[in-house]
Amino acid sequence: MNRGRRELLGPGRLVLNVRGRPGPPWLRFEKAQDGRLLLRQGDRPVMLGRWSDCGCCPELSLHRLDGYRSPLPPPRSTALRSSVNWPHQYARWLEDADGTPLLDGRWELALRTEFPPYVWGEEFVREWPGGRLELYCGGGWSGILPLRRLSPPDAGRVKAYRKHAREGTLAPVLLWTVAFLDGCVILDGHDRAVAALAEGRTPECLLLTQVPDENDWRRAADEMAEGHERRLRGPAHGPGVERQRAALEKGYAEALATLPYGLPPTRFWPLPGGAPTWDALAARAMFQCPRD
Repeated sequence: MNRGRRELLGPGRLVLNVRGRPGPPWLRFEKAQDGRLLLRQGDRPVMLGRWSDCGCCPELSLHRLDGYRSPLPPPRSTALRSSVNWPHQYARWLEDADGTPLLDGRWELALRTEFPPYVWGEEFVREWPGGRLELYCGGGWSGILPLRRLSPPDAGRVKAYRKHAREGTLAPVLLWTVAFLDGCVILDGHDRAVAALAEGRTPECLLLTQVPDENDWRRAADEMAEGHERRLRGPAHGPGVERQRAALEKGYAEALATLPYGLPPTRFWPLPGGAPTWDALAARAMFQCPRD
């Protein structure tokens, strides 16, 4: 991929302007009829899903397949103990990697160290290969979904990472924000996540999130400005008018500032072969894992 311009937004936060990847990306969601979806990495299906209609609280039933490969190289022990700038390092790796969701546009990488307790608690999908995500009355799921089987806490590599977790030198887990879930999947760092949790710590993460292109957010800003001007055309004087106008100005400024970094809808590609292909993959997966 051509190295694009980076927007530096402050410590631990930058935006990649990706060019030379028109899509479809290596890691992509595909869909077919009746709520069927598939996550594919290259030519390899790595997750099957299907929506069920449960009124205002839909559920997504999942079955993950062996074969997902992290797009990033494993961090060396010497790098873990150095003063490496992880957002910039991950940005360089992502620019050179296959197997990622990157396609042309703007992608934010943001360091995050704090999460609500449930994100890495009950909403962290530890079971394998199945799973069920409940989107609470359309408000999202807000959890973490691994794309490969989690290693046990006493596995060799996890034990090595646990030492780094205790020392505070563990590289961040790379998460991909998926809009239709209002949650994240793990792109890299499954063992590091297990290590941090085994040590009673919240994993430090880098969130990879697609954000609006400049033309899109500027168009939205123009529409917002027109609406704001209409709201300000009311009486210029009277009880409480100055306070109301100040509140309008404050709300407008805050909303305008978030536009370049909002979360666009997840893009889906058509599933080649449609529903019959999905059904054949699902039947094969259930045959191999009959308990699911």
